[in-house]
Amino acid sequence: MGASQSKLVLEELHDGLLTVVMNRPDRRNALNAELCGLLVETFSRAARTSEVRAVLLKGAGGTFCVGGDVKAMAQADAPALGMDERIRHLRASMEAARLLHDMSKPTIAAIAGAAAGAGLALALACDLRVAGESAKITTAFGKVGLSGDFGGTYFMTRLIGSARARELYLTSPILGARQALELGLVTRVVADDQVDAAGAELAGSLAAGPTLTFGHMKQNLNLAEHAALGECLDNEAWRHIVCMTTEDHREAAAAFVEKRGPRFIGK
Repeated sequence: MGASQSKLVLEELHDGLLTVVMNRPDRRNALNAELCGLLVETFSRAARTSEVRAVLLKGAGGTFCVGGDVKAMAQADAPALGMDERIRHLRASMEAARLLHDMSKPTIAAIAGAAAGAGLALALACDLRVAGESAKITTAFGKVGLSGDFGGTYFMTRLIGSARARELYLTSPILGARQALELGLVTRVVADDQVDAAGAELAGSLAAGPTLTFGHMKQNLNLAEHAALGECLDNEAWRHIVCMTTEDHREAAAAFVEKRGPRFIGK
């Protein structure tokens, strides 16, 4: 999985880290059907490829993603597809967010410029988010008469709670990076010229970690979003024991005894 030949999605795999770049800088990486389809393909492949140990998502041209291509929506003629088929097409595109959330590997978003609407939802679907100081973050949907897609209401509600999520969706304020950090929408804020480097450093450190263990950890966290305590405890117990059989756990235990840093291989 080397550099992608696609013009709309660029990929690079290095030392277990797959960097995925949304590449419509002339439209501030606005999502159209082709871009969404390519993201779904890319994330599906990443989820099942053992060489990929973490995924870093970012946008080209100094902007993460402004969401759906509203300009194209405004210029479009009457829809050629029926309502049911349009729903199926959108739902298929929204798999990109589910894959980022569900894949058994850490996913990180590097947010430069703006993250709005469905673009923000993609960032929220990731496990961690690094934002530049001047990044602007907004749900945006209400301002264009849309209710929201790509799981944004799901992810935001679980990240910051129902009351704040309702406020941000219904009023669509534009948040600065520091405001988003205080709310818990982003993981850390760095200088604008350090977003790519900080995102790559964080994602690279996770790619060098115990990949199988991270996968079990994500499954624990995902289950905790909806399951009862007893089910979560049962799930934690068996996953914890499974992790004790991994090469990475044995290496970590040996490194602890030998007073050195562990060298994880992701198995």
